[in-house]
Amino acid sequence: MNCENSSSLLIKGATVLLPGGPEETDVACRDGRIVAIGEPFQADTIFEARGLHLLPGAVDSQVHFREPGMTHKETLEAGTRGAILGGITSVFEMPNTQPLTLYAEDLQAKIAIAERDAWCNYAFYIGGSAANAEQLEELECLPACSGVKIFMGSSFGDLLADSDDVLRNILRHGRRRVAVHAEDEARLLSRRHLAEEAANPVAHPVWRDENSALLATQRIVALAAEAGRPLHVLHISTAEEMAFLQHHKSSVSVEVLPQHLTLSAPECYERLGTLAQMNPPIRDQRHQDALWKAVQNGIVDVIGSDHAPHTREEKQRPYPNSPSGMTGTQTLLPLMLNHVNQGRLSLPRLVDMVCAGPARLFGMAGKGRIAVGYDADLTLVDMQRKQAVDDRKLASPSGWSAYDGMMLQGWPSATIIAGQIVMLDEQVIGSPAGKPLRFL
Repeated sequence: MNCENSSSLLIKGATVLLPGGPEETDVACRDGRIVAIGEPFQADTIFEARGLHLLPGAVDSQVHFREPGMTHKETLEAGTRGAILGGITSVFEMPNTQPLTLYAEDLQAKIAIAERDAWCNYAFYIGGSAANAEQLEELECLPACSGVKIFMGSSFGDLLADSDDVLRNILRHGRRRVAVHAEDEARLLSRRHLAEEAANPVAHPVWRDENSALLATQRIVALAAEAGRPLHVLHISTAEEMAFLQHHKSSVSVEVLPQHLTLSAPECYERLGTLAQMNPPIRDQRHQDALWKAVQNGIVDVIGSDHAPHTREEKQRPYPNSPSGMTGTQTLLPLMLNHVNQGRLSLPRLVDMVCAGPARLFGMAGKGRIAVGYDADLTLVDMQRKQAVDDRKLASPSGWSAYDGMMLQGWPSATIIAGQIVMLDEQVIGSPAGKPLRFL
């Protein structure tokens, strides 16, 4: 197969995850779009894909690529390269960089880097803050903006929005779905001594307990309802939050992470130490079981990675002065495909959460399904392939994963963006050519 840039591509014989269900058929792409499904087609490039599954392009709707300001941990180039290596075709990047992404010029600075360096499609969140609340209505409509992100806890400076008055003001300005990190800052501050006294990351879910998450989630859901604003609550980690959120699904969408579905306390802290430290924390099996139930019964809308790397040296600081966060975009799909193979969810349900879900919730133009007229962003996966996660293969300059050595079944074989093969068999092809995402 010739993978050089060409205007047309025919993917033959894959099991295609169509809107009506899986079907073994051919998909034809020309000039960046899907132009035919199951029809005769003459193409410049033919990809024999029998035995593989063809998914709509996977979206990672929560990544922290650290640029500008912290490029020793991650860059837009390495982060998006890791994304395509992991079968991801689009990312939404978060505003807690240096400088923070609060204004049009901050957004434009990121877009300028991405235009040069991004391997996949991209959009950027604007941070919702007391400093910019009145401007958010205009800011959220800028090109390549995925919306507004609120940090109720675990942030700093102008990005921390922990008072009801500030939150009301943010929610009042704008109409798009707002993404929220919901942890109660006052409770975190009052309980930090528990982490300091323990001086061991096994105390992380004790310090940042389920009430820290539940109180903040209940507060922001009430404030958003008052403002008539749709909400997207990120990285839900507790059984209590899922029990609460199931009553608010008409206006509130829910994200979970592979970390919370795969790792559990206390084992992960005993084995990985601060490499397992993230916010909100990885909790015990009771909570993981509740998250899986919420995946299975449809409460969960989206799975994102919350890719938030730090260097090993930074992670080796004594707990709790060690930073929270881990790599994730490159392993999101393999981890979830492994869960499919283990019978925890179906492949169509996974597609609903990593492809269709983000497109539906955020109004991504032309994304999220394999259908004629849609963008030819596609992810080919081999459900039979067994391989261990290997830190040496990670694109991120931080160079580590919480899953190093874990054997997974189900891996991306090829990543296709705008009808061009950009990753094949763990090798990136061509040069960065990602485009800004468009929103309806």
